[in-house]
Amino acid sequence: MADIDPGTEFVRAVEAERAAKDQDFRISPYSPIPDDERDRFTGLAYYPVDPAYRLEGLGLNPYEGGESEAFLMPTSTDEMRRAWRAGTFRFELRGQPLSLVAYDLGNGSLFVPFLDATSGAETYGAGRYLDLEPELDGTFTLDFNLAYFPYCAYSPDFSCPLTPAENRLPVRVEAGERLAAA
Repeated sequence: MADIDPGTEFVRAVEAERAAKDQDFRISPYSPIPDDERDRFTGLAYYPVDPAYRLEGLGLNPYEGGESEAFLMPTSTDEMRRAWRAGTFRFELRGQPLSLVAYDLGNGSLFVPFLDATSGAETYGAGRYLDLEPELDGTFTLDFNLAYFPYCAYSPDFSCPLTPAENRLPVRVEAGERLAAA
C-alpha cells in the first residue's frame, strides 16, 4: 500500500484515537478487558495506519440483494438483534471492486461488520466492525484504519452481532485492529 509519512495529520489523528481507546480499556468500568487482566493490559495491536485504506466520498447505494431488508441478526450469545439493510457501499481496494452492506441497528449510525482474508489468522475470526456517520455532504468515509474488534473478542460477557455472509471480502484488509500474536 502507500508509503506513510508518520508525521501527517491523518496518521497522528488515528494514532491518538488508538491511544485514547487503549487508555479507556485500561481504566473504564465498562471496559471489555476483564478486571483481573487490566494491570497486564499494554494496549491493543493494530496494523500500521495506511491512508490507502481510507475511502472518502462514498455514496450509500440502495440495497439490491436477495435478502429481506428487515431481519434478525444473530449474535455471539445466540440472541437475535433486529436490523435493517440500509444500503450498500461499492468501492475498490487493491484494484478489486468490492461491496459491503451497511446495517441500521436503530442507534442512529450505520454498522458495517466485515470479514476478510485476514479473519481468523491475523484478525478476530468473527470479523471486525466499522461505525459510520454521514459527512456534511451526505457521503460516507469507509476508513478501515478504524476497524475494531467487537467486545466479545475480549470477554464472553458481551453479546456481539455476527457478520453476515454478504459482508465477506475476498481480499486482505491490513488496516485497523489485529491480533497481538499476528
